[in-house]
Amino acid sequence: MQIRDYSLPEPWYSRDPDEVKNLISKYISGACKIKPARAAVSPHAGWHYSGRISAIGVSSLDRDCGTIAVLGGHLPASSPVLFAMEDAVRTPLGPMPIDKELREILLKELDGREDRFRDNTVEVLLPMVRFFFPDSSVLWLRLPAGLHSFNAGKVISDAAARLNRKINVLASTDLTHYGLNYGFLPQGTGKKALKWLREVNDANFIKAVEAQDSAEVLRRAENDFSSCSAGAVLCAMGFAEAEKLPNARLLEYGTSADAAENENPDSFVGYAAMAFVN
Repeated sequence: MQIRDYSLPEPWYSRDPDEVKNLISKYISGACKIKPARAAVSPHAGWHYSGRISAIGVSSLDRDCGTIAVLGGHLPASSPVLFAMEDAVRTPLGPMPIDKELREILLKELDGREDRFRDNTVEVLLPMVRFFFPDSSVLWLRLPAGLHSFNAGKVISDAAARLNRKINVLASTDLTHYGLNYGFLPQGTGKKALKWLREVNDANFIKAVEAQDSAEVLRRAENDFSSCSAGAVLCAMGFAEAEKLPNARLLEYGTSADAAENENPDSFVGYAAMAFVN
């Protein structure tokens, strides 16, 4: 059996099973309860920064499913869809099998290619997926930032239905990357900039997702730099439309500044957990 191994250094997330379990349980303590979702959005930074928000997104998904498709990004519109081609993925809580039957269909219908690259968008969420779905399979794919990724979500829904497979999709994206570290400072620095990130730039992207307006989601991502993995979100939106999930809800929002020891960091990133429900 080929197992896709870790590629991220340990500061991204712990390799200790007990610590992973304790952290996830702590993250979701007190989280609001909603109707189980079939599609969700979670951020993908290191757990110190976005772990709680990531876990809230993952935990919103319906536990009664056979496969969770984890949708990563960091790809331009011209890129093909990328798939992990191993038999399973390694997590601190044990390996998680890849749904190879569904993958083979999607590889053909989405003209997919092998994902041979180191990337955090899927990997950092896998321990949480394994925690909440210990008996399920996973599908690892990364989507390009183009409207064709919206259609890919519909293809995923149709392929799963043909296999009589009940699946969830989990879209992985961070929001605005702001500050000196990222070369993006339209509002200067300090508290004013952080307020703008929260109340304007990230808020506009979130509103576009809530409206399920795929063209606006892509426009905001491209023009406002408010999503680093818009293809993943667009794919989840296409899946939600195909599955007749008309309501996109914001579950939690925060920024890396919330976890920073310095009250006024000069760079920060926005994070959101969202769920698509009927």
